[in-house]
Amino acid sequence: MGKSMARNILKAGFPLVVHNRSRGAVDELVSEGAEPAVSPADVARRVDVVFTNLPDSPDVLKVALGKDGVIEGAHKGLIFIDNSTIKPDAAREIASRLAEAGVASLDAPVSGGDIGARNGTLTIMVGGSAEALETVMPVLQAVGKTITHIGEPGAGQIAKAANQIMVAAQMVAMGELMIFTQKCGADPRKVIEAIKAGAAQCWTLDVKPQRLFEGNRNPGFKSRMQSKDLGIVMDTARTYGIPLPGTAIANQLFQAMVDNGLGDQDNSSVISIIEMLAGEKLKI
Repeated sequence: MGKSMARNILKAGFPLVVHNRSRGAVDELVSEGAEPAVSPADVARRVDVVFTNLPDSPDVLKVALGKDGVIEGAHKGLIFIDNSTIKPDAAREIASRLAEAGVASLDAPVSGGDIGARNGTLTIMVGGSAEALETVMPVLQAVGKTITHIGEPGAGQIAKAANQIMVAAQMVAMGELMIFTQKCGADPRKVIEAIKAGAAQCWTLDVKPQRLFEGNRNPGFKSRMQSKDLGIVMDTARTYGIPLPGTAIANQLFQAMVDNGLGDQDNSSVISIIEMLAGEKLKI
């Protein structure tokens, strides 16, 4: 996703400096007009706005605050934007530490998957300074269609966690209803056409079933990333003493995807676990 987002920033006419742990993405973007950097600190020294898009909280903490990290390239006016999905408390720690170095920080996780990243239509949930958000809005509009200021540092990550609660619930429910209808003797294609015209209508039923009926379980958003995000949700819920019984079950099902070697399949492929439990494969 980070490469696609960087490409859209470049296409929008903004000068771009890039760094990545693996060189392939850097070389590709440099061939399109970006400039390479040797470290996150090097990027920070050379720009006014730094974006990060990384797998998990420890990665962002290291890139933002560690050796050769963004904080070592801090300068007046620098704004740090993290598009990763991480723990809200980690986002707050980063914001606090960077503020001490004079850097404004926005936690700005995204939703919309690889397709949204390529098309520049991501939904972006932002925590942090409203003033900083206003400053960087033209750049964010190159990568996202819906950009919402949620509140103080960490609020963007809270919104993303809430998003993942709903996404996981929809993916699991879709898998259940498809296997339920088929094993009970009805055509799941016709059932979905019927129910998505009523109260069950949602993006998941509009987009995902046809891919599954075609046998396509390739990722838009990988199940292992869904599992990681649900782990963040559950960790945060434990911190605040919040019962999430439905999400706890979804968390187990997506972890089962990873445990069964299916973590690189699309998150809609959680139907695979329902298939295993029911002894019934979806007909394609």
